[in-house]
Amino acid sequence: MVLKSLLNRIIDEQRTALSEKPTGIEREMLAVLPELGSLSLIVSGIRRCGKSTLIAQWLQKKYPDALFLNFEDTKLYDFEPNDFSRLSEIIAERKIKTLFLDEIQIIDGWERYVRQKLDEGFQVAITGSNASLLSRELGTKLTGRHITKELFPFGFAEFCRFKNLEISADSSQTYLQTGGFPEYLKDDNAEVLTGLFNDILLRDIIVRYNIRDSRLIQRLAAYLIANVGNLVTGNKLKAYFDIKSTSTIMEYLSHLELSYLFFTVPKFSYSIKKQIINPRKLYAIDNGMVTKNSVTFSENSGRLFENMVFLYYRRRFKEICYFAEKGECDFIVSDKNTVIEAIQACYELTPDNLEREINGLVEALNYFDMKEGKIITMNQKDNFTVDNKTITAIPFFELEHKKGTTD
Repeated sequence: MVLKSLLNRIIDEQRTALSEKPTGIEREMLAVLPELGSLSLIVSGIRRCGKSTLIAQWLQKKYPDALFLNFEDTKLYDFEPNDFSRLSEIIAERKIKTLFLDEIQIIDGWERYVRQKLDEGFQVAITGSNASLLSRELGTKLTGRHITKELFPFGFAEFCRFKNLEISADSSQTYLQTGGFPEYLKDDNAEVLTGLFNDILLRDIIVRYNIRDSRLIQRLAAYLIANVGNLVTGNKLKAYFDIKSTSTIMEYLSHLELSYLFFTVPKFSYSIKKQIINPRKLYAIDNGMVTKNSVTFSENSGRLFENMVFLYYRRRFKEICYFAEKGECDFIVSDKNTVIEAIQACYELTPDNLEREINGLVEALNYFDMKEGKIITMNQKDNFTVDNKTITAIPFFELEHKKGTTD
């Protein structure tokens, strides 16, 4: 239980701190956030990716009189569902109609409270660090009355603006190693990323899900961060960690994905069952997170590059698979269940890998009856015509010039 007087003071303190917070570069998501109306807006993303900065920028720009409340404030640890009534009294007394509720998912019954405020005509925005905020359950709990957005660490264009660099092959080489967590980019302190990795494991997974074998999930996370770009299966992970239950491994892997630390990409198949049983390709939220938490990755440019390319497309599309028959194509990107691009990620095309990269891409293009494919490289441009298919090799940094800065 939280006293009303304390809750009032916390709201004032948090709003002052938010208004004084340096807002840095304007996040590009700001331009595509919808106007608040009868639907709640949910912005979800990994810890420390810049959600509070985004909210500060949004409040300054459009909602200067909104109420902001971060439920992870240590002074709110005793907040209970019954305290929502006190919060409503404060909102009424302050005559506020727009609410920004940060990390509210840690409070039981939050969905009912948000639904109530929507029914009362309030504008509501929610931020949180767990992808369960975006889960299908919300379709029932909020009866479809929400719009969802995901925020990632800086994309490449944002990274260049933050570091005052030109969009070029040189800056993309730097971004390949550093990734885009703002706090790390400010000070170049590796402990920021190692501490964040461990903090997410503890707070967002071990404590949140009451996991007894904390050592196992820590070992699993350490193994995964060292194997970005590789295929994983529940059975292989079960055997590697010598445990009896595949379901335990899969449950832990799900927690790691919901916290945004990792993504698993299925093999393309029109059969959902086959997608479930086939090996999945593993990627991580940020290249800096990988290089600073895995001793094996500092010189592994190929897999780091593939992870960087994956993140570029994952920011824009949720439907990504890999294609594997005789050969392999790294990314099949779909939008609304329609395949729109087939892409290879290759740090450097060489005489040794050119045929393999092209053949895997052409096989995918033939399968999907597409005429054009793309090979993304670090700093090579070329064009190939194979089996009446046009294949364009393009440097990673030119993706920003061609698509615009839409991270």
